[in-house]
Amino acid sequence: MTATVSAPPEAPATAEAAAARPSRWRRSRGVLLIGGLSVALVVVTIVSAGRGQLAIPPSEVVGSIMHRLDANLEWVLAQIGVTADLPLDVGPRPQHVQGENTLWLVRFPRVVLALLVGAALATAGALMQGVFGNPLAEPAIVGVSPGAAVGASLVFVTGANFLGEWTVAVAAFATGLVTTLLVYALSRSAGRTEVVTLVLTGVAVTAVAFAIVAFATFVATPEAREQIVFWQLGSLNGARWQAVLAVLPFVAIGLLLAFAMARSLDLLALGERSARHLGVRVERLRLVAIVAVAMLVGSGVAFAGVIGFVGLVVPHLIRMIAGPGHRVLLPASALGGALLLVSADLVARTAIRYADLPLGMLTALVGGPLFFWLLRRTRTSQGGWA
Repeated sequence: MTATVSAPPEAPATAEAAAARPSRWRRSRGVLLIGGLSVALVVVTIVSAGRGQLAIPPSEVVGSIMHRLDANLEWVLAQIGVTADLPLDVGPRPQHVQGENTLWLVRFPRVVLALLVGAALATAGALMQGVFGNPLAEPAIVGVSPGAAVGASLVFVTGANFLGEWTVAVAAFATGLVTTLLVYALSRSAGRTEVVTLVLTGVAVTAVAFAIVAFATFVATPEAREQIVFWQLGSLNGARWQAVLAVLPFVAIGLLLAFAMARSLDLLALGERSARHLGVRVERLRLVAIVAVAMLVGSGVAFAGVIGFVGLVVPHLIRMIAGPGHRVLLPASALGGALLLVSADLVARTAIRYADLPLGMLTALVGGPLFFWLLRRTRTSQGGWA
């Protein structure tokens, strides 16, 4: 009689379960993070819309949104021949006689623009860090913001007004886009780009752009010089629905491109050679990422000015919580950036009565020390950068 020895059936199952546990935990952590950021974003947005010189309670802010949503949806249905009484007309309307106008003409455009610009900057930062394979990368590396500052400064100095109130925004967006493409073209050699060459070219072009801005500031009149300085400090003061409608398509396309690149960016994290073996067209991925960054950042800074540290700190913090996977990192960074900028804008217009503090100053004031803490923490945990 021969004894038959077989492997215990529990062993493979246990091994698979052990291998799957971290993945499930990461997915759960990502879902919790995105859910938490979404809830926080809704709460902060409602509070931000109600705060200001005319205080409006959150219940009235929500009521005003619901009444307007109900009326608009019923109008849309009526246009296609459907008559319906939607149950959305709930909540109190603003009690103050100027409450509706304050919300819909002043507060909501500013809050929505803050959401778009914050999401755009943080997503662009996550893209740059993924493409360069470096958590310290940010959109300024490819020259978008300095290039936009050149366009805005030249408009202020020359007094150009070929597009009316849109002149500064269009010039800033155009020069930001051109500068980014110039950095890419100059760093390209033999049909491909290298990360080091791209970074160093970006540094050189950025230096030239800042020199042009400095020259424009030097030759400008006192009034134009003041406009250049305040534009570079960043602000959402005077935001209107027209600006929101102008920024929205660029941010939407940029976000869709970024989310579509998530899997390829994950493979690129394994190294260029490995990514190519796995079917990633690295050069095309890099070009699409740079175009997406130019659209996201260029459209944002065109109307809000230069706002630093959002694209650097937010993706870094999200990566510390959710890990390096871009399928969670990109949407969570968008939510985190929107949350940060709406919060910063709330502080900017309420910290000092009858004053509107520069947004770039606030984000740098918070982001600088926070980034220094991140550097120290990473260096301590990893034992150095080498």
